[in-house]
Amino acid sequence: MREGSGSDSSRTTDAASPVRVGVLSFHNSKETKAILNAVEALGHDPVWLREENTRSWIADENLRFDPDVEVVANRLLMTKAAEPLDDLGIATSYAASRPVLNPPTVVVQSLHKYGAASKLTTAGIPVPDAYIAFSHRTINEGNRLTSEKAVHKSVIGTNGNRMSVIDADDVVSPHIARRRTFLQEFIDTGAERPFDVRAYVVGDHVVGAMKRYAPPNEWRTNVAVGGEVEDFTADLPEEAAQLSQEAADVLGLDYAGVDLLCRDDTWYVLEVNVTAGFKGLFAATGISPAPYIAALAIERVDGDVDRDRVASLATVLDDSVPDCKPSLDPEPEGPMTIGYTERVTVSAGQRAVDVIAKSDTGAQRTSIDFDVAAEIGAGPILNTVQVKSGSQKKRQKRPLVEIDVKIGNRWQTVAASVENRSHMTYPVLLGRDILDGYHVDVTKREREE
Repeated sequence: MREGSGSDSSRTTDAASPVRVGVLSFHNSKETKAILNAVEALGHDPVWLREENTRSWIADENLRFDPDVEVVANRLLMTKAAEPLDDLGIATSYAASRPVLNPPTVVVQSLHKYGAASKLTTAGIPVPDAYIAFSHRTINEGNRLTSEKAVHKSVIGTNGNRMSVIDADDVVSPHIARRRTFLQEFIDTGAERPFDVRAYVVGDHVVGAMKRYAPPNEWRTNVAVGGEVEDFTADLPEEAAQLSQEAADVLGLDYAGVDLLCRDDTWYVLEVNVTAGFKGLFAATGISPAPYIAALAIERVDGDVDRDRVASLATVLDDSVPDCKPSLDPEPEGPMTIGYTERVTVSAGQRAVDVIAKSDTGAQRTSIDFDVAAEIGAGPILNTVQVKSGSQKKRQKRPLVEIDVKIGNRWQTVAASVENRSHMTYPVLLGRDILDGYHVDVTKREREE
């Protein structure tokens, strides 16, 4: 039994009653939507656990959640999260009292590619030779790989981003984009067109497999960089299928995409991907893993699943927006009115401050003063924008940062431009990116203290 896989929830209803399955996902991926839709199609109750609706509290020595669920499928995209440890903490809270598929402790050890390879190799699973060091000196001398070529890659990453093939004597950095790197033996199969195999494991079996071919003048096979795919499910050797299942089991994963390569009749596990996408696999095989993941979650708490129905649902990748997607904000009873000036709260994660803002229906974008942006910890810079301000003839380039603005009881997230507004009366200007949907009453003004 994998870690965190035991049915320890407080389920007291009979097996025929619907199971409330939570999918923990702070993003809008096809995979998340497909799993939620599959839960509903199997006759159970899907709950999308998002930032907009998820909360938890500890009271009277009890841990509680709203919305409450009986089992959780973890679909947090840790490689792309701004604060991955914060997100993992949410999954940890659920795992304290609910079964969680791909529990957080398992995800942590699987995300680190060198760490995962270390665990696999000690379990007897063939992986390419690899080398890691943490300074410019040590990574470029000492126990380097003996192969002629190696792959220089980030220890945590996705979609093949910034990976490169190097020669044995090339100088490399111990970091890529502020993340540590390692070297992995480049396995040359001698194929005219580079390819690898992705096997998708759910529970104790491979639900589908595909070959991924690198695009022209490229060695990476990732679909995200243009790799072409073809069905390999029926042709996947039993040895490779068993190796994929063993790799997922050693790492404690309930579902994963396992990347494989064969050289001299020996199969190697290149990587094990915790939140592998479905798009390429479905395009190649016509099989969606979503219903299998939904069924695994339901059965984890002894819910009923029609396996024939699962197989039928797997022939369609239903990534339509599920009915259970929570709204960003509660629907107001009527149109909200905002004044020419309004007291608002602005935040960017570090702290929240109250300021008086000016409404400007002629401005396309909200803007915020440098000092206020610094006070609330706004950043990083998302982009820059050219803005024409007041009587100035030339457009000025301003940075864009993401901020949260609260008007009344409603929060909105916008990309605001940052400027020096110290010579202006109001440190925040509300543009149409926020004002759309409000009635602006120019006679209404906030009393200034």
